[in-house]
Amino acid sequence: MRVSAAGPPTTRSGELRRVLFSSYLGTTIEFYDFLLYGTAAAVVFPTVFFSGLDEFTAVLFSFGTFAAGYLARPLGGVIFGHYGDRLGRKKMLVVTMLVMGVASFLIGLVPSAAAIGGWAAVILVLLRIAQGIAVGGEWGGAALMALEHSGGEKRGFAASFVNAGAPSGAVLGSLMLGLFSLLPQDQFLSWGWRVPFLLSAVLLLLGLWVRSQVSESPVFQAALDEVEAQQHERQPLPLWSVLRRPKALILTTLGAGAAFAFQVTMATFAQAYALQHGATRPQVLFGFAIASLLAVGGVLYAGRLSDRFGRRPVLVAGIVGWAALAFPMFALWGSGNAVLIALGFVIGLQLQSLTYGPLGAFISEQFGTKSRYTGASLGYQLATLLGGGFTPTILAALAKGSGGDIAPVAWFLIAMGVISTVAVLAIREGRHHDLHTVEH
Repeated sequence: MRVSAAGPPTTRSGELRRVLFSSYLGTTIEFYDFLLYGTAAAVVFPTVFFSGLDEFTAVLFSFGTFAAGYLARPLGGVIFGHYGDRLGRKKMLVVTMLVMGVASFLIGLVPSAAAIGGWAAVILVLLRIAQGIAVGGEWGGAALMALEHSGGEKRGFAASFVNAGAPSGAVLGSLMLGLFSLLPQDQFLSWGWRVPFLLSAVLLLLGLWVRSQVSESPVFQAALDEVEAQQHERQPLPLWSVLRRPKALILTTLGAGAAFAFQVTMATFAQAYALQHGATRPQVLFGFAIASLLAVGGVLYAGRLSDRFGRRPVLVAGIVGWAALAFPMFALWGSGNAVLIALGFVIGLQLQSLTYGPLGAFISEQFGTKSRYTGASLGYQLATLLGGGFTPTILAALAKGSGGDIAPVAWFLIAMGVISTVAVLAIREGRHHDLHTVEH
């Protein structure tokens, strides 16, 4: 049964701008930390933390630690989603940012394998899990703050500010790591790579201050008032509300999976692939940074397109486009030419932006207010696990098993695109759904 809560007053334009900036800045900081790890896993960690292994095995183990964060993300979605649906979006966003910032700072202090042996990898994995739990709860709250404050016909564009934080964070992380990679090799591997992680402390303080300045979601507040007025009725757990009708959760997970497979491929495997084919670290990192900067505009534009044409058409266009150009993009990344490598990242990230821009609205609109934080967080984070968690490891194993032939890698990603396209077409269009609906 659907129970419609009375709509709250429209958020003032000044407050809405603060909310959108807070969501954008918060996810930028969170993804700076999270994706910086991915880049480091491709170009630094195999040497620093797995130096006793052959090159391929070291890369495989490094990508394994990267996957640990993705395994933890659904757990973070459940934990922070539950309390976000009960206590509010804003409180959870402050906690998740604090956990992420501290974990990232500590990664910059982990001793190398040469200093403490296998314990270095253990500590790295534990901190990566903490990152995963934090980002698992971060995205849902940030997306809902933007979505629920904006409402109306432009909420897809508003929610896209959250996902625009991912390429923005990638820009910062790639630029910082790229700058320090200009150091002599021994200095970069001994201490230079650590500085971008240590700078998380500065970003953390900035983010916490910005988030303290915004108000709670009006849609959530209206639903909370209704719950308080019906205290005699037992309220179901948000997680149970989501799982008892699993169709939305399953289809959003499958539908968003390809977006993360494409994203993580470019953030990790494609960069390692370019290095193996003659590119230098600065060429790869700066090429990815330039492409990520352009992708910020692509994500926002895709969100606006989804308000006009619907979430599903824009998502499908991005998935099909990326899959269709998979082979040419790998040819560019393997060219050894800095300009062509950057072009490959630009093409890939612009197409991936079409899938990423509408994603905040696409997933969140499938769940009612009382369980939206939990449902959106869990759907999104399960999609990251499905599409991103083990993708670098799988791709590395496919490439190794084929003797360096990239065809199995490309076909795996194309298959992911087919699965996501079918799921997106099977789910309802949420562009005109009333966000004040308490239950679905």
